[in-house]
Amino acid sequence: MNELARVPPRPPAQIADIVEILGPDLTATFLLRFGGAELYMAEDPKGRSQVEALVGTDRARSLATLTNRQRRVPLAKPWGASHLRFKGATIAEIARTPHVTDITVRRYLK
Repeated sequence: MNELARVPPRPPAQIADIVEILGPDLTATFLLRFGGAELYMAEDPKGRSQVEALVGTDRARSLATLTNRQRRVPLAKPWGASHLRFKGATIAEIARTPHVTDITVRRYLK
């Protein structure tokens, strides 16, 4: 496949706002760390949260103000697998990241 023809995976609606704020690489890291968990994000972070340590104060503040954000951080594993594949990761590397089987990763990538 021609490298110029590759298009990054489009994020699903449930994480589109997060990707807009964090960018795809940081979103993937954010989802791997916090995905599936209920998460409170202060609108005025004080430098003590794990979210703020990962994404920075301004981005943490932006995440907290999302009006349609759920309390539970989405997993979005199929998007994460597609993003990692776009970045050049192998099926085995992708499977080890969110702790799923290679069969599951292949199903995500279909």
